[in-house]
Amino acid sequence: MSQAIEVIEHLDPTGETIVQRFPPDGSGELKMGAQLVVRENQAAVFFRDGRALDTFGPGRHTVSTLNIPLVTKALSLPFGFNSPFRAEVVFVNLKTFANHKWGTSEPIAFRDAELSMVRLRAFGMYSFRIISPQVFVNTLVGTQGCATTADVSDFFRNLIVTQVADFLGENLESVLDLPQYYNEISGGIKVQVLSDVEKYGVTLSDFKVSAITPPDDVQEMIDKRAGMAAVGNLDSFVKFQAGQALTQATEAGGGSGGGDGGGSGLMGAGIGAGAGFGLATGLSQLVSKSFSRGAADAAAALVPCAKCNAQIPADARFCSACGQARSLGAACPTCHSPVAAGARFCSQCGAGLAAPSCSRCQSENTPGSRFCSNCGNALT
Repeated sequence: MSQAIEVIEHLDPTGETIVQRFPPDGSGELKMGAQLVVRENQAAVFFRDGRALDTFGPGRHTVSTLNIPLVTKALSLPFGFNSPFRAEVVFVNLKTFANHKWGTSEPIAFRDAELSMVRLRAFGMYSFRIISPQVFVNTLVGTQGCATTADVSDFFRNLIVTQVADFLGENLESVLDLPQYYNEISGGIKVQVLSDVEKYGVTLSDFKVSAITPPDDVQEMIDKRAGMAAVGNLDSFVKFQAGQALTQATEAGGGSGGGDGGGSGLMGAGIGAGAGFGLATGLSQLVSKSFSRGAADAAAALVPCAKCNAQIPADARFCSACGQARSLGAACPTCHSPVAAGARFCSQCGAGLAAPSCSRCQSENTPGSRFCSNCGNALT
């Protein structure tokens, strides 16, 4: 610059500028006695010959050997301390840069205690501010004329994601436990991230984890698992579903009776209500009854041996236990037990054995007959 600068200040209209160098390129001629204006949310780092001599806080400062003692060593006596000298001022924004987003660009592989291996995506927000202007300028900005939040956001985001993966791997057992521990997770990750950013002269004002979620296919399986847990007893649920389906089918059939809609509708409603209510236990009872009926039929087909009283099939001609011959013609029509010739009642079940005669045609019929075998007349 050909003319010495007498007033040095910087205003940020965007609100996103972190560092602004004055002048933007190289150094400028600063006159002894020039005014340096620093706002409340700023700090000004004074450089001379590439060295940071002093850092100024808020207020108006006069560039002199009183305010900048190190300048006396930088300037030589022949200039009388009044001649211009080349230097530069770096304004550092000390406000809190809020509501910055962080997130994983790729899912993080995580060993889950309940879901085995899953991949997790995480995202949230953070706020930061500069606490050591000289350290920040020297470590992250360097000789840039201007640095904005966009210049450092990728760097901070990568630091955060690394610590998120490390913290989750060491402290989390299952993604199913995440919702109740978001505050604890946010606090734990913030502590680890702080150790990374403080060496750059930065601190975190806020750090929040908004969500940690598995991929869509894993979320779908978790939803299905929750649905199975909501069903509870699977047997009761199947019975309930079957009853609902039968009721709906019955209602649909009862409503299509046409001209016979009155009677059919009532009958369909009755059948639907009864069947829907009874189906829950009817299915299992039907199976058990079929086994019971089969067992009863098998028991009814057995008769005791007249000699040894062993249970043998009613149509057997000889006892399988003692070999006693049986007369198949003389047997009780009710229990199939052998009876003596001329007996009027069965000695096992008490059923009458007298051959009834038909009142119409006087024909003789076999014991236990209900209708005449000759004319079909009902026997009393």
